Amino acid sequence: MENLTIALSAAGATLTDVLSTRVLVASRDRADLVSAWDIVAARFGVHAVPSTLVGVTVLGYPGQLVEIEAVAAVTD
Repeated sequence: MENLTIALSAAGATLTDVLSTRVLVASRDRADLVSAWDIVAARFGVHAVPSTLVGVTVLGYPGQLVEIEAVAAVTD
């Protein structure tokens, strides 16, 4: 979530500008998915965005456990 916040800031956006997310968790254990989701939901707070949570077998980098894809929109 910290990396997402940094990336959004670089684009002139914040978490409240996020329209949707997809959260990928490298685990088949439901408890791991719930833990990851709890962290994401806590950071978004009352700004509950439409999201998809998916358990996958592997992600792109060695040791990577979570990947978050977000779509955000900002106005000038």
